[in-house]
Amino acid sequence: MTGFGLIMPLLPYYAEQFNATPFVIGLLVASFAAASLLGAPLMGRFSDRYGRRPILLISVAGTFIGYLFLGFAPSIGHILAGLFASHAVNTFTIGTLFFSRIFDGFTAGNISVAQAYISDVTDEMDRSRGLGVIGAAFGLGYIIGPAVGGLLSRGGYSHPSFAAAILAFLNLISIFFILPESLTDERRALIMHQQPPSITYKALATAIRRPKVGPLLLLRFLIMLAYTGFWSVFALFAQSKLKLNLQSTGFVMAYIGFYSVLVQGVGIGLLTRRFKENAIIITSLWLLFLGLVGWSLTSNLPVMLLVILPLSGGAWTLNTILTSAITKAVQPDEIGGMLGISAASDSTTRMVAPAFGGFMLGNNGAWELGMVSASLILLTILYAYWRIILVNEPVEPHTADL
Repeated sequence: MTGFGLIMPLLPYYAEQFNATPFVIGLLVASFAAASLLGAPLMGRFSDRYGRRPILLISVAGTFIGYLFLGFAPSIGHILAGLFASHAVNTFTIGTLFFSRIFDGFTAGNISVAQAYISDVTDEMDRSRGLGVIGAAFGLGYIIGPAVGGLLSRGGYSHPSFAAAILAFLNLISIFFILPESLTDERRALIMHQQPPSITYKALATAIRRPKVGPLLLLRFLIMLAYTGFWSVFALFAQSKLKLNLQSTGFVMAYIGFYSVLVQGVGIGLLTRRFKENAIIITSLWLLFLGLVGWSLTSNLPVMLLVILPLSGGAWTLNTILTSAITKAVQPDEIGGMLGISAASDSTTRMVAPAFGGFMLGNNGAWELGMVSASLILLTILYAYWRIILVNEPVEPHTADL
């Protein structure tokens, strides 16, 4: 996540150097999420069948290669232009940028596979806490990455890409030499004697329709859709509504980031020791609802800093608890695949929510966007009561076609 944070804020400026239009830049940013939508479920399924460690190696290697292409894009663009069309240097360079993000995105199963690894090495009592800790680590990386990337970009926009590639390479080495396989010999023997889940999109679609895990996946998708709508337009909201400059907005976003680390790294563990998951889910949903309503009515920074507490705190708590619930709702040899589907749903929200949120904010303001998002969460609360809170079903067995 540090490597991801290094390059993501700078990607639009990087592409602008080669005369990319705002539309093309938007497609470039979305290309990673679109590729992840296709790749993450397959990476998760492969990790169920072949182990977490080899798939993590493949995934991080893909990230390393993607960052190298990103850093060398200007040079590759000149080489390709010299071979095919000397007047199309910018076109070839932008094409290389797209290739780097799509390649990285398609192999970007490392987060869902890392979550599956945590699920392998924790019991059901400690799983939410373990996933919360890894979420806090991601939060720290995303705080550190943009700050360091901004400093490195003074020497050129390709420098953060090479720094991210170095981090990915170090990560690759550490996985190869230090990280043991999380699937035990007993688990491997069991999986070898079972009919393994098919690694097909048809099988994944069938899995989503299952009565227990399907509602959990849909609930998480709706929550992240509403929250991503808020997060994706927050910088624009801070500039237009709160009248903050770039530096002040950066401080507020850092405040949100550190709060996410506190919630996921400390708060999740404390909550799961005291309360049942269903109670945490419904309470967090109401907090998220109140936070979105508060956001729609906020007109100054002090109030916004208070509104962030239930809004973001509820969203991150739900994200972690629902991820944990998904791993408990399926058989052990399906965990990676289901978390891959969950990651794919995140990619979908990252494609849909920014466009919708930007349109709503630009045409109607934060009030209407906040109320639409709050209404979505209110419907989600009713759905959660209907399909999750009032239902107590055992772990679903997978059938031969899964």
